[in-house]
Amino acid sequence: MAPVTTPPTPAVPPSPSTPSAARRTVLAGVRAVLPSGVLEDGRIAVEGTRIAEPEAARPDEAVVDLSGRGWTVVPGFVDLHNHGGGGASFTSGTAEDVLTGVRTHREHGTTTLVASTVTESEEALTRQAGLLSELVEQGDLAGIHYEGPFISPCRKGAHDETLLRHPDPAAVRRLVEAGRGAVRMVTLATELPGGIESVRLLADLGVIAAVGHTDGDYEQTVAAIDAGATVATHLFNAMPPLQHRAPGPITALLADERVTVELINDGTHLHPAVLELAFASAGPDRVAFITDAMDAAGFGDGLYDLGPLKVEVLEGVARLVEGGSIAGSTLTLDTAFKRAVTVDRLPLEHAVKALSANPARLLGLSDRIGSLEPGKDADLVVLDAQYDLVGVMRGGAWVVRPDGVL
Repeated sequence: MAPVTTPPTPAVPPSPSTPSAARRTVLAGVRAVLPSGVLEDGRIAVEGTRIAEPEAARPDEAVVDLSGRGWTVVPGFVDLHNHGGGGASFTSGTAEDVLTGVRTHREHGTTTLVASTVTESEEALTRQAGLLSELVEQGDLAGIHYEGPFISPCRKGAHDETLLRHPDPAAVRRLVEAGRGAVRMVTLATELPGGIESVRLLADLGVIAAVGHTDGDYEQTVAAIDAGATVATHLFNAMPPLQHRAPGPITALLADERVTVELINDGTHLHPAVLELAFASAGPDRVAFITDAMDAAGFGDGLYDLGPLKVEVLEGVARLVEGGSIAGSTLTLDTAFKRAVTVDRLPLEHAVKALSANPARLLGLSDRIGSLEPGKDADLVVLDAQYDLVGVMRGGAWVVRPDGVL
């Protein structure tokens, strides 16, 4: 395959030392959400591509005084599970479409993004992995997530049942190898034949095994976690509900400290009380907000393709044309953050963990991204007093420049 020739700024840039002469930009008078807590009237310094120590004023720095605006600065958002946006899909087979989706989500604060597939033939997924892996190598994506085909027909959601298959470890290995080191996560119905063996294989390969689109029971899910599964794919959705005599996968996934649970905080996939229950059960260190976005995110209502299936988006809700099943979301993570702190009343620190720190840790990138700390990549989001997005910086460069900022 010919190399893709349109590389934007890398999502996870290389890490050479920042030249000492690099110009510093300082955002002063902001509320900064740091790992140590919320700092009022704080200073965020950026030098080159990195966050710098917020030391006393220097002659080579440009200070932007934002005092009195009530603005908040948080780390760039990290999305583990995303199928596209801006009218484009990550599985269309063209770099232009993938980059359109990446740019759309970047403008909504997602500075690090994993591209998710949907169920298709192994041949089609292998082709998609070839393209996506090039974009990972170029730094536009942080990895590949296979959602399907190794899922349950009983909980298939918006996946083509005719293309589903059992998680045979040999097939799982082939798809991982097709990604040339770029595959970060595979969603499995681990109760299916080969499921537990595939979880062990993924763990050995350093790939996240995620339990999802599953019809498994409590005991089967516990066995999958013991084998190495560490993520719950969009918890509560596409799995049996919690019942008092049949606790099912939800209970097993919430209760185990080894598991991080994905939540889609769009007001459609989860009732706020259920989200509150998940946080109370798992704790703020084990929740990762995702979009599960499809093409319509950041684009609008209409008819779309999701793999081989047709989707209608009406008033921002995506459903299959045939059957009416929810088909991903039109969510962007800036909206998820605002809902978290205004509707769900989460503390700012907990929202930042769910949108940045926790997914960064899962991807093994917490030394580079996920928090506002000196030496880390200058990926940050600026929010106004109502928690609406007004600025996005990625690798020290403004993607969305706030009004009144240099």
